[in-house]
Amino acid sequence: MDLTAVALIAVTVWVALFVRDAIMLLAEPGQKVESSGHGLAEDLGNAGDAASNVPFVGDVLKKPLESAADASTGFADAGASFQETVTQVADVATTALVVVLVLLILMLWLPPRLLWIRRSMIVRRLADAPGGADLLALRALTGPPTALVQLPAPSGGFADAWRRRDQEAIAILSAATLAHTGLLP
Repeated sequence: MDLTAVALIAVTVWVALFVRDAIMLLAEPGQKVESSGHGLAEDLGNAGDAASNVPFVGDVLKKPLESAADASTGFADAGASFQETVTQVADVATTALVVVLVLLILMLWLPPRLLWIRRSMIVRRLADAPGGADLLALRALTGPPTALVQLPAPSGGFADAWRRRDQEAIAILSAATLAHTGLLP
């Protein structure tokens, strides 16, 4: 169950990163607008510089070209702003997916895990206490019979062996209870 939770968290992160990459594809038009805007501003600036060399009307021709170059820079800034917005949306979506899905996984995984930890601590304390092996053996006898079916039964059965305080039978039953809890003997 622990490995399943880790695997689900890993898949969640992978899916969130995939979604981020998909959202970031929306930034490509912004990159093109920014690149085109910078290129156009540079070309218009160069044209304005060239126009300023025309005798008598050079300054008159240069002003509209400089204005157009400034407007093109505005397009480039708009493209950069669009990319920043897409990046922010991608980051928020990725973070939200990871946080929400990981919290959901933890909410489903953590309560049973904490319950198992509590149960195993109780069983381990019983095993370490004086007479604990007898209590664990009794627990195996009164628990689900499927665990006992798989064990080699002594003559007279496990209940009779437990009543006689047969240490080998008690050790087998105690180990069965520990194994049923998920602990090593």
